[in-house]
Amino acid sequence: MASQPLTFLFLLLLTASVLESSTSFEPNIRLPTTATIVPRSDIDDDLYCASWQLAVETNNAGSWAAIPSRCVPFVRDYMTGQRYASDCEVVANYSLAYASTVKIASDGKDAWVFDVDETLLTNLPYYRDHGFGSEIFNESCWDEWVAEAKAPAIPSSLKLYNGLKQMRFKIFVLTGRSEHQRNDTRKNLELAGYTGWEGLILRGASDGGTPATIFKSERRSVLVNEGYRIHGNSGDQWSDLLGFAVAKRSFKLPNPMYYIA
Repeated sequence: MASQPLTFLFLLLLTASVLESSTSFEPNIRLPTTATIVPRSDIDDDLYCASWQLAVETNNAGSWAAIPSRCVPFVRDYMTGQRYASDCEVVANYSLAYASTVKIASDGKDAWVFDVDETLLTNLPYYRDHGFGSEIFNESCWDEWVAEAKAPAIPSSLKLYNGLKQMRFKIFVLTGRSEHQRNDTRKNLELAGYTGWEGLILRGASDGGTPATIFKSERRSVLVNEGYRIHGNSGDQWSDLLGFAVAKRSFKLPNPMYYIA
């Protein structure tokens, strides 16, 4: 019986030791204080603009009218350098990899949808003269550029386009350009190497003022109601890809120069 008080005393001392060690424990992970947060204005321009571009491409930035003035050199170097071409090529390669898994039916209803500007064609010559997106959009200047029909093809997009044709996809070109620009758009696409599409869909007079997401969703819905299965959709704007009657897979190309809601 004498061992019971000794056992109790041992447990009491052990408990006190554990409590003392726990109260003196300092965690290895510490929450940052306000002193460690660097104000945005103090961030290096390249670092800030790379983060800004990520926010734009992931749609975290929401609607925006022009690129920040401090990011003009960053966007210029990105668009005219190797990284933009490489990013577009990666998107095209993933698109082709997915397309190769689709079993094409014999009914001719397996479809792929493409946007035009900064998707099939690059308007870099135009934006080089207009601040790479730092200037507010000027519709008159833009219409003059479209009428010239000189926008080059994005090489990786042309490769994707031709690859999809060989796989027997029906290709629909769905653009926010206006119906009165149909001839110029067709001419530009053909000069750039794009031929053999199933349909070229532009904004009609009744579509004026309709948000791009709604307009493109409605046109895709028409295709779905006609029995087409939209397996893929390629565009540089989230408004090209979101909404309803969406594709089974959507592929976004990079575009830090402008935003279309």
